Amino acid sequence: MTDQPLVTDPTALLVLFAGFVALVFYASQTPPLRKLFEFLPPIVWVYLLPVFGTSLGITPSESPLYDWCTATLMPCALFLLILTTDVRAIRRLGPLAAALLLAGTLGIVVGGPIALAIFQPFLDPQTWKGLAALSGSWIGGLSNMVAIKEGVGCPDEIMSPMIIVDSVVGYGWMAIVISFSAHQDRIDRRNHAKRDVLDELSERMAKIQAENAKPINLQSFSTMLGVGLVGSWLCMRGGELIPEAGSVLSHFTYGVLLIVVVGLALSFTRLRRLEDRGASPVAYGGLYLMIATMGAGGNLAAVAEAPLVLAVGVVWISIHVAFLLTAMRLLRAPMFLFATGSMGNVGGVVSTPVVAGVYQPSLAAVGVLMGVLGNLVGTPMGLLCAQLMAWVARAYVGDAAL
Repeated sequence: MTDQPLVTDPTALLVLFAGFVALVFYASQTPPLRKLFEFLPPIVWVYLLPVFGTSLGITPSESPLYDWCTATLMPCALFLLILTTDVRAIRRLGPLAAALLLAGTLGIVVGGPIALAIFQPFLDPQTWKGLAALSGSWIGGLSNMVAIKEGVGCPDEIMSPMIIVDSVVGYGWMAIVISFSAHQDRIDRRNHAKRDVLDELSERMAKIQAENAKPINLQSFSTMLGVGLVGSWLCMRGGELIPEAGSVLSHFTYGVLLIVVVGLALSFTRLRRLEDRGASPVAYGGLYLMIATMGAGGNLAAVAEAPLVLAVGVVWISIHVAFLLTAMRLLRAPMFLFATGSMGNVGGVVSTPVVAGVYQPSLAAVGVLMGVLGNLVGTPMGLLCAQLMAWVARAYVGDAAL
């Protein structure tokens, strides 16, 4: 690698990464390449290719742009995602659907520390920080992963193998869940499942008065920027006023938690209607740009640890599945809720509707709400999982885990 990267100016880097993210998503919609992106989703390319770019001397491993994305862009995007949450619609899911999703969440929270305890003697002392960020991805999705990654101060080089685990284990499990759909009737009969709950869910979803999406305009986009930037900035400054506690509850973490609380409060106001104008895609666009800058700060050498961390991921997801199977059996829940409950955690708002549509085409919208609910609980539950992992790592390696 050359001593001086080819591109160092922050503005030039912003242009480069914005164009790169746009190119990845354009390629993902190109017919000859769609199968490739089904196997390796856009987030893998958005993260890993900048790792190679930095290793080849094209981009720097550190830049003021990367710091700005962490301090400003990510909180703004998270704030927009939270305040556009339709809490009333989520309540219509009913207790059984919510119970299955939360059982899956509990499996992630408990499974992560157990898997780490098994493999910690063979891992880098700070690997727990990357796994903590992964817990955010597996309880809701991308925004939670980024928030927890920054909250625990995870180094970029530790994150490189985590993206591989997220893709291989997470999407591998999704493929298995989809394969179960052909056997859902037989499984439900053996479990004496309450299939009438699916009819109830269908009726509830039919009563939700979804508004037609409107094209984004200058007024709505200006409101998104103003509300997102001002609201997130105030929350992050508020987090700086709260004393830090341990390796997880940092000023940044407190700021993120304030974003969740304030964003939820605002979701009961007219500001939630910004979603009708496309607030979520705008927010995710910002998050993907940040993911690209995270990749640029990564290290190819860290990918060598991927096989061992993959083993952690397999044990972890197995515990998640065990919790869900137990809940499904005890509550006599249909296989549909097992699948959407798992994907609402591991797959997030992108994958869950796809899986829901495979199981019950008329209930694909339930998948959207299950994914949103997973995203909603992801940050606080992910931080709980992170704290448990921090204790496990410290028990093995002491202060080296900090």
